[in-house]
Amino acid sequence: MPAPSPSVPQRPRLPEWLRRRLPTSDTFSHTRSLLDELKLHTVCESAKCPNHWECWSRGTATFMIGGDRCTRACGFCAVSTAKPLPLEADEPQRVAEATRRMRLRHVVITAVARDDIADGGADHFRRTIEAVHALNPGTVVEVLTPDFNGSVRSIDAVLSARPDIFNHNIETVRRLTPLVRHRATYDRSLAVLRQVKERATGRIYTKSGLMLGLGERDDEVERALQDLRDAGCDILTLGQYLQPTLRHLPVVEFVAPEKFAWFGELARSMGFVHVASGPMVRSSYHADEFNAAESAGPDSGA
Repeated sequence: MPAPSPSVPQRPRLPEWLRRRLPTSDTFSHTRSLLDELKLHTVCESAKCPNHWECWSRGTATFMIGGDRCTRACGFCAVSTAKPLPLEADEPQRVAEATRRMRLRHVVITAVARDDIADGGADHFRRTIEAVHALNPGTVVEVLTPDFNGSVRSIDAVLSARPDIFNHNIETVRRLTPLVRHRATYDRSLAVLRQVKERATGRIYTKSGLMLGLGERDDEVERALQDLRDAGCDILTLGQYLQPTLRHLPVVEFVAPEKFAWFGELARSMGFVHVASGPMVRSSYHADEFNAAESAGPDSGA
């Protein structure tokens, strides 16, 4: 009698509020063709974002610079962990050109962690921001950076290009950080946000976000939100963690939309000037809905 086959792990069934109909749009194909032509990476594809069909159909995308190979192996992230390739000197201009052709009024630029480079890729961020500003005057530039291992010099390099929004995600609560984030620390991420506020020479908004559903308690989330406010964080995103592959951390809980709404109201009462809280929210999802002119101005820093 043959031995029974080992059970294969299965992902839990998605609740109704997380099921989405894929949009059909000519704009989706146009966006894909443009990104292919300019040989650009996006976090939409590399991180298996569940919203990328919608965003590309709206003619938006989040550019991922520095290649598609990350030097870290976070338990939640689908981006490949491997030895990175050299930086591409013309990538900043290609991002700027894509921004122009897509007529983006708000562009989000992120990157893989590049711990193999002394500055963590900060100067590449600087050159990309400057290229986008030069070709697209008036476009709001939002960066979503790694922690640069806490390097103040790297943070200063990014700030020197004057992005409008500086995003660095704390991702989860303090207790779960060692499990969820490879090499990153909770306090270092808070320090990055605090240093941005202290060192910026002009008005800048700071932004961060958490994934829910990894086993965090409500009181831990509330503590994390207060820690972010104490670090001067202006903008907050809260979304549901979804396991990208069976090799990644499992979902502990599917958080109900009502709980996201409750956390959103709590965050607003704490003083965040803009909050996006919902199961499908991601760092850059509908990022262009933030309107600085309608928000209470943050401290510009020293």
